[in-house]
Amino acid sequence: MQGAKVFMSLSQLPVAKHNWHCTYSAKQVLSNESQVAQNQQLALYKLMERAGSATFEKLQQYWPKARSILVVCGKGNNGGDGFVIARLAHEANFHVTLLMTCDENSLKGDALLAYQNLISTGFTDIVTQDLIEQVDLFSGDVIVDALFGIGFHGSLTASIQQLVTVINANTADVLSVDIPSGLCASTGSVDNSFAIIAKVTVTFIVYKQGLLTGQAANFVRELILADLGLGDAFAQQVVCQHYFQQQYPSHDGVSFLRKRLNTSHKGSIGQVLAIGGGIGMPGAIRLASEAALRCGAALVAVCCHQDNQALVFNGRPELMLAPSIAETLAGSAVIDKSKSLILGPGLGQSQWSQDLFELIINTFNNNKKSAALVLDADALILLAKTNHFSSQWVLTPHPKEAAALLGCDTAAIEADRFYAVQAIAKKYGGICVLKGAGSLISDGQTVVINSTGNAGMASGGMGDVLSGIIAALTLQTENYFVATCLAVYIHGAAGDIIADKQGQRGMLASDLFASLQRLVNYDNLTLNEYN
Repeated sequence: MQGAKVFMSLSQLPVAKHNWHCTYSAKQVLSNESQVAQNQQLALYKLMERAGSATFEKLQQYWPKARSILVVCGKGNNGGDGFVIARLAHEANFHVTLLMTCDENSLKGDALLAYQNLISTGFTDIVTQDLIEQVDLFSGDVIVDALFGIGFHGSLTASIQQLVTVINANTADVLSVDIPSGLCASTGSVDNSFAIIAKVTVTFIVYKQGLLTGQAANFVRELILADLGLGDAFAQQVVCQHYFQQQYPSHDGVSFLRKRLNTSHKGSIGQVLAIGGGIGMPGAIRLASEAALRCGAALVAVCCHQDNQALVFNGRPELMLAPSIAETLAGSAVIDKSKSLILGPGLGQSQWSQDLFELIINTFNNNKKSAALVLDADALILLAKTNHFSSQWVLTPHPKEAAALLGCDTAAIEADRFYAVQAIAKKYGGICVLKGAGSLISDGQTVVINSTGNAGMASGGMGDVLSGIIAALTLQTENYFVATCLAVYIHGAAGDIIADKQGQRGMLASDLFASLQRLVNYDNLTLNEYN
């Protein structure tokens, strides 16, 4: 597979059309929603009514026994949505208390109209003072968060921070309207951790990218999209380069992994060479290697430190032994025979490590090898000290490694994960996977946000397993980008299967292997069978 083939643009990939949802920044939504609504002959106030109605419907669905709600509104259109919800709940004989962070004289446009329509029903339970005390005293069923919409960015004021704190401390569940107040809809960042912690978030028209990655996972919780009848029109009229991978990446329900012919053999499927496992770190390269086997690599050869060989190969006779030092490895046939390589798990930073790193990188840079190269862990730290560039590697940093690659700190990475993943791919080439909640995959232009995975996977060796999956799947697809997206998805899905059956705490990286084998055979399973 040549680079021009395996790195075709996303627009050429049918997977995007079938299983990936477009996502947008706050700026894109704010700049285009009124025009899209106008093109659909829909007045903006009507859109507000639809948003409030959709949210109230979800409130009734998720809390069918709820009869007492507290609606907390700001002065903007998000507050206007809250006024619609309050009116509908009042008309449905709920006990509704409305808290406003502004007085009615500051309301404008559609928000003012929504407020007036609420008042016209005879509703009077409106509070504009002592809001913190009112929240503290609330003992009802649901708090509706309609403080700030997707136009919010920056920091909450001190008084709003206090209000957010008491809302989060209340025992009532929280339903956020469009976005949890305090969260940036474009980046997923939260300043000083002050944002509403919702149990359910109902977002409108299209997915906002910041709700799907990074810190957002702590605040959004269950996310529901209500497209208000505009989702398809918006996607047709507004260019999308960010996608949400919410289902198993497939085309018409069939896995993108190549079907195996009855005459398939080890050579036609391909070999992975895994390089790592320095002194004291045998487990990482063993996990990566076994993951590659479980995900369909026909052969896996391991280059690790000589002192670790007995530990790495113990109990897994299917693994092959590769030369353990750069000089010997360079003169062996194993590099030429391998169609995919892993470099980095447990590699370390010693001279032995650096020699192997330079051998593999130079082999690629000198165009001696046409194969995928997955760089992880220590290989990324070594790469950060160079100016190497390749179109055929996949980089898999966690935020700390990403910070090393971009010469910044982890706070800067988490402040805008979308910028970081694209910047790494542009600086070093190939594909970057920025790991974490809502892992991001990018080729420097397109970004795919992954939906699978859970906090139980925050344990040693999980990243090594992911490297092995990516390496194996590059052998079995026509496109490295698709292979990487598939790998990230099934890696998280395997963790979710374990969490559903056994819980998150105590999950081990090696626990994923059985589920991974089932997931890579998805074309022989139904979506409900693989768990």
